[in-house]
Amino acid sequence: MSKFKTFSFFTALSAISTSLWAAPQAVNIYTEEFFGSDWGPGAEVKQLFEQAHSQCQVNYKVFDNRNTMFNRLRLEGKKSTADLVIGLDNFQLETAHKSGLFQKSAVDLTALSLPFEWKDQTFIPYEFGQFAFIYDKNKLKNPPKNFKELVERQDLRVIYQDPRTSSMGRGLLIWLNQIYHEKQAAQAWQTLAKHTVTVGKGWTETYGAFLKGEADLVFSHNTSPIYHLLHDKTDQYAATNFAEGALYQIDTIAKTANTQNACADQFIQFVLTPEAQRVITPKNVMLSPISAQIEPHFDALKEQQFQVKSIDNGNINEENIKKWTAEWQQVLSQ
Repeated sequence: MSKFKTFSFFTALSAISTSLWAAPQAVNIYTEEFFGSDWGPGAEVKQLFEQAHSQCQVNYKVFDNRNTMFNRLRLEGKKSTADLVIGLDNFQLETAHKSGLFQKSAVDLTALSLPFEWKDQTFIPYEFGQFAFIYDKNKLKNPPKNFKELVERQDLRVIYQDPRTSSMGRGLLIWLNQIYHEKQAAQAWQTLAKHTVTVGKGWTETYGAFLKGEADLVFSHNTSPIYHLLHDKTDQYAATNFAEGALYQIDTIAKTANTQNACADQFIQFVLTPEAQRVITPKNVMLSPISAQIEPHFDALKEQQFQVKSIDNGNINEENIKKWTAEWQQVLSQ
């Protein structure tokens, strides 16, 4: 081999070695559509993260809902290639812990600023919201002041989501069963059913029906009026603030049990930065879990949450949720 060819060979080999060494490490993330879809915050968070951590490359696998996502992970078990899971909420965490599919993260929980206590080192909140019913102030002049009034007032047309297919619907299921005693819940569903317009598969279709005027109230989060204020430039929508107390939905991010990926820890930490939260909060229309100025309207609402009475939810577990869902289904089938 000539000196020129020898030089060219080793130069090419060196270039390949350098390229392999410099290739970014992939971090594979399972996420539900509210984070990972085209209209969600995922793409922009990915871009910002990769700019800050050039050694990492984010790959999303997007599922239509969090239940489907969790079921896929359970089916794959330890063979899963996922490093992170984004979107499991606080009502799924007991089951998620028992699955053995997740591990603790090294994130410092003192970075969190929440109107409730959070000690879970495995599932880290990246957003939260208070459940509420949304109404049009121009059309509904006397909104219900408490949950029981909502259930009993037959003049109110209500839309909510199916607890079997929607995390929002599961939230309403849980909320009702925190307010009514076990023997009263079935009667409450029966009464509510008499003035329920429809039970939709998910939030998007139910909220769309509400905006078309098909109902007086729709189940959502109390952040929804901020969306209309910022995007539609109208303050005609408002959220109920029931006297019985608040129930929160807390969306989390967690590492899978089999990952040893340093980029996974860095991504969790990044999600809890003001830079990432200023993308996530307005796009998901939820509240930030950290103490930072994100957006004035969301910041003001979050500050109010620290003054709101929370409902005791110590009986929320997989067994009770299954029982409550079966009871709800039986009532609606009558």
